[in-house]
Amino acid sequence: MSNSIPRRTFLKRTALAGAATIAAPYILPSGRLFAASGNRIANHVVFCLFAGGVRNIESVDMQRGNLMPRSFSGTGSVASNIAAGMDPLPNFGGASLQSQGTLFREFRYGQGPTGHFNGHSTALTGNYTLQDLSIKEAPKMPTIFEYYRKHNSPAQNALNAWWISNSLGPYPSLNFSTYPGYGSLYGANYMQPLTLISEDGLSALSNPQIFSAAESNQVNSLRNFFNDRFSKSSQANNASIENGLIDRDPIQNFIQQELVTANNGAYIDPWGLGTSMNSDMYNVLFTERIIQTFKPELTVVNMQGVDICHSNFTEYCNNLRKADYAVGHLWDTIQNTPGMANDTILIVAPEHGRNLQANTIIDQFGNAALDHTSDETSREIFCLVVGPQGMVQQNQIITQVTGESIDIVPTISHILGFRDDIPSGMLSGRILNEAFV
Repeated sequence: MSNSIPRRTFLKRTALAGAATIAAPYILPSGRLFAASGNRIANHVVFCLFAGGVRNIESVDMQRGNLMPRSFSGTGSVASNIAAGMDPLPNFGGASLQSQGTLFREFRYGQGPTGHFNGHSTALTGNYTLQDLSIKEAPKMPTIFEYYRKHNSPAQNALNAWWISNSLGPYPSLNFSTYPGYGSLYGANYMQPLTLISEDGLSALSNPQIFSAAESNQVNSLRNFFNDRFSKSSQANNASIENGLIDRDPIQNFIQQELVTANNGAYIDPWGLGTSMNSDMYNVLFTERIIQTFKPELTVVNMQGVDICHSNFTEYCNNLRKADYAVGHLWDTIQNTPGMANDTILIVAPEHGRNLQANTIIDQFGNAALDHTSDETSREIFCLVVGPQGMVQQNQIITQVTGESIDIVPTISHILGFRDDIPSGMLSGRILNEAFV
């Protein structure tokens, strides 16, 4: 059903050395930064952008049955005209994420166009954008990565901040902003997993001429940035910050090992599902590998597969199930990773919803497709905050309209103890205090 990565597309061994030189520069400088003044709730946050446009109707409301059993508690058979198009997945009998945290059932993407770049930018900056954004430009307001790296402990560096996405398009530019005093110096390490393990993805980075002129300029700009090394002399206007040259070895070794693993075919069905893994699952797989290797304090991963709903509602539901399975798998990995287990808070939220009314496209199972054009339903989302007992309120459901997309950044900054260090007026959202003990 969904796109998979056949064996023939994995990188040939002879391409590993050249590929590593492209992938390895996705590294940003370490350094001595400002110390955070607040107390932490946990030392690690993983934020999953359940992106692509997810309606509450199919997710928390379960009007087509529980399509997300790893995320939400509840029973009920999936509607027959949906189930007929589902790829098989292993049955899940464990505790749902909802039972291990707090579910905000009536969250909102409150303002601005319900576009993917707008929604992602809002979720990562804590500020709404009231107009269409240029995918060729970084956000104008600082991202959570910049807040984290600028206002945190001297012990932290860029190996502790990761942004993983599944689209070359605009998403690589979301790891830092153009805001004065922030910017690339405080950005996150970025990875686009399919770029590393597929020939098509590698070609996209190696040969930007396949893009339009505007896209080609963007990719070249990003490559030049990631290939750049930062020195103290280049940071003369930031006297409070000491940035030396980062040791690239850990990430270069990591990427080379992942390429070897992919080349050996171990990533064809790494979770033993016996069915095709889509790009969302690969995003989460590599997020797990980053977590196991680096144990970062701040990780953000997006999943975009449900955006197929514009033309195929049944495949939207299928990808919703796969993304749900992936998030559950990610949480299991966190709980089995020393240094992350019992010290990580997981936040799951869509960037926006989808329309109430269908468009005119009917799929092979008779289900009508859906767009997202800023109607009220496309602003209805959920937010799930999951964590250990003693940190996060367990099995709590908040049913009233409480919380917005702009609340996630201040909440993450609160968890990691630097909310009070962010200058006044930068964030208009609030901390989701209801979720915490």
